[in-house]
Amino acid sequence: MWTANFFVAASATMIMPFLSLFLSTFGDFSDDYVRRWSGYVFGISFLMAFLVSPLWGRFGDKYGYKKILIMTGAGIATSIFLMGFVQSVHQLFVLRLLMGAVTGFIPTSLALISAQTKKEEAGRTLGTLQMGTVSGGLFGPLIGGLLADQFGFTYTFFITSAVIYISVLLVAFGIKEKPLRTKEEGKKSYSRKQVLQHIFKSPLLLTIMFLTLLIQIGNFSIQPLLALYVSELHGPVNLAFFSGLAFSATGAGNLLASRKWGALGDRIGHEKVLIGLLIASVFCFIPQALVSTLWQLMIFRFLFGMVMGGIIPCITAFIRQTAPVSMQGEVLGYNTSFKFLGNVAGPVLGGTIAGGFGISAVFYVTAGLFLSGAILLWKSVRTEQKQLAEAS
Repeated sequence: MWTANFFVAASATMIMPFLSLFLSTFGDFSDDYVRRWSGYVFGISFLMAFLVSPLWGRFGDKYGYKKILIMTGAGIATSIFLMGFVQSVHQLFVLRLLMGAVTGFIPTSLALISAQTKKEEAGRTLGTLQMGTVSGGLFGPLIGGLLADQFGFTYTFFITSAVIYISVLLVAFGIKEKPLRTKEEGKKSYSRKQVLQHIFKSPLLLTIMFLTLLIQIGNFSIQPLLALYVSELHGPVNLAFFSGLAFSATGAGNLLASRKWGALGDRIGHEKVLIGLLIASVFCFIPQALVSTLWQLMIFRFLFGMVMGGIIPCITAFIRQTAPVSMQGEVLGYNTSFKFLGNVAGPVLGGTIAGGFGISAVFYVTAGLFLSGAILLWKSVRTEQKQLAEAS
């Protein structure tokens, strides 16, 4: 499941390094046209996934998670395979849209593993799984760039789709679905209205899900600009390679820390770990605006990766502990929608800030977002503790 999540997440971002070059092969377009449609083609998958993720989660709750994993995984692989045959920008746009429509694989896999994991071990287990998801998203641009350099654009799509098809087969024949439900929960199903009521009646849960949006906005605000920032620090020599290193530094830190942060959250409370990690993120972002060499940037990107490795697993584990099993897929689907919305809004925010104030300003704004998230979560925790104290 870890491997499948890694490659599915990587498939969403692998096109980032060569997207503008790939679009240029379809005709003699102006630079403005290529930049504009690069944004449309890249962002449409995340926008579509934002809309449909809760639906996939609901279907998984109702019909079984494994079936949804096979359907969505096969849909993603088929979409990527067909991208190798496109002849126009608009055809690629439609396929990226369809790919977003079947991007229910990751929230469904989280719901599947969550249903089979004890609440006391949720952080550690989901941390391991989420490590594959986050790392795939971070390493995707590097993998895509390397494959495109070695095999060309068309075969990059073919190779990626083949790997995802293999991952689907591993899920189909290697995963046994055994949801852990109580007798009461096994008999009960929830309507969409009841699920939304559960979310809105729990201010802390709503805050946790809103944090997913803030975190993704902050994370994706700098990613499209990172190559330009590396160019400012290092120059144009081997820019693709060194930009890949900057991306990979974050992924390496994530790989090292995810499981440990999740285990710590299991012991002391995931909301406490989240507050600490959000504050630590501030001290990882501000120095990135002040660095003068590429290696300094890579050090702080690595440290940020270690911090980021704990944030998302703790959010997922918190949802696991607060949402009834019978609605976990849909709740995780809504949380994933917030994530994909952040993936769309982040580059827009980052590009706007960088255009007006320079790339360094993006790091300061991102640090402010993470600090605001820490304060918001701390207040929500305090409020819930007071309500529990008054109730008792």
